[in-house]
Amino acid sequence: MGAHGRAIHVSTTTLAKKLGIAQQTVSRHLIELERLGLVERHMIARGELIKITGAGIEELRNVQLGLRSILETGAPTVISIEGEAFTGLGEGAYYLSQKVYRQQILEKLGFEPYPGTLNLRLKSNIDLQARKELDAYPFIELKGFKSGGRTFGTVRCYRAIINNKLEGAVVTALRSHYDATVVEVIAPTNIRDRFKINDGDKVHVKIVISSSQRSSA
Repeated sequence: MGAHGRAIHVSTTTLAKKLGIAQQTVSRHLIELERLGLVERHMIARGELIKITGAGIEELRNVQLGLRSILETGAPTVISIEGEAFTGLGEGAYYLSQKVYRQQILEKLGFEPYPGTLNLRLKSNIDLQARKELDAYPFIELKGFKSGGRTFGTVRCYRAIINNKLEGAVVTALRSHYDATVVEVIAPTNIRDRFKINDGDKVHVKIVISSSQRSSA
């Protein structure tokens, strides 16, 4: 409707008819999109002005990229990133010790995870862009759960090969205090010990995404 280039005047009733959903659902989605910074909204007479923000357009580009990778090729997509190892707060061991997560990793990824993550900080613009694009691709979902009065959230997993030798996975949302400059990697063995990695060492991770892999996005 042109909202990517300018603010458009539209009512939630009109949007509901176009989308084939309830007006209340449209309102709820718009509120959430505004909260996420993906659209700007200004209430006026008989409707509102809505414009997709720069962040919203970037999100749409990521969706387009993901759809293209699924529909236009049957070959696996390979995303290569390189980051510097650093010591985190040790919370990865706590999350990966949770039985529900461990069972799902074994069932869906095919290995029993070592109780801990390797933290990699991305420095180059190429690696940062690759990490950003990763969110647009299909992922393997570890479902969230509740245990001991605490809620454990959904985790996205992507199969990966570490230093061209060890199969593992990149995981996101194990913890929320890391931003997109950090990648967390799991494997069936201690990655640091396997490759004698110290803080500051560079680690190469090749993420392999099959077009047939089912996404929960």
